[in-house]
Formats: sequence, C-alpha cells, structure tokens
Amino acid sequence: MANFVLNIAKGRVVELFNRVDQNEPANSAIILIPLSTSDTEANCQDFASVEAFLGGTPNEQAEGWSRKVLTDADIAALAPDNTNNRGQAAIPATKWTAPTAGKNTTGLLIAYDADTTGGTDANLIPCEHLDFAVTADGNDVEINAGEVFRAT
Repeated sequence: MANFVLNIAKGRVVELFNRVDQNEPANSAIILIPLSTSDTEANCQDFASVEAFLGGTPNEQAEGWSRKVLTDADIAALAPDNTNNRGQAAIPATKWTAPTAGKNTTGLLIAYDADTTGGTDANLIPCEHLDFAVTADGNDVEINAGEVFRAT
C-alpha cells in the first residue's frame, strides 16, 4: 500500500489538525484507526467519510486494537515553518497495549471528528492513509510518527 491523502482532505489536513489544536469546536479530535486490510490510493481517494472508507475494501482492525482519540492536549501547537516555507501536521507517540497476537495491521487511517460526543463514522472525515504494517505478537505497539503531513 502507500501513504496518501484522501481527496476530501487535500489542502485541509493542516487546517483540521489546527482546529483540534485550537479546540474549535470544543469536542473535535483526530482519530487514529488501525486497519486490518488496506487498499490503493486509486480505490480509496474518493471516499468522503470514514463510513464510506470502511465500507470499501479497507477494514478496521478492532480485535485487540482500538481507535485512538487525539484531542487538543495531544496535538502539538501548530505554526507555519517559515524557514522551510511549509505547514505540517504531526501526531504524538501513541501506544496500543498488547494487541492480540495474529491480529495484524496493514495501515492506519487518520480521520477528523468535529464532535466526539455525537459523531458517527458517517460524520468523520478521512484525511490520510499511512502504511502501518504490524505483526501483532501480544507485545505493546508504539508509533512514533511525528510529522504525518506536509504542505508546501
């Protein structure tokens, strides 16, 4: 598979991360969704919701894994990188505790949720698919992705 930005989020990823960072709206968050099956950019780039994305070939790896919710407290303060003339979005080190052995991942879907108190997958905006191939063996898994998006 590959790392790619979905069409609905192209040009918006930094903005959506910034909305979470600024806590506007108050219950917004970035959601990390481990996938057991991924698909190509060509097949996934047109999905406009997480519901549609997961209704295609990609599947959420829910057994032994969980979605991670990143709020304003988790997102580093965003500021333009004027030295390198770009904007970027980053995720913090994130840990999954002892995913079930044999329940492997292929990718990680990064999504934006404007309202964690009432949103459903139909309301979540799929932003990016990242390669995240993990052979689960019962040990903790930690991702230290840092910057996951850069706009120049």
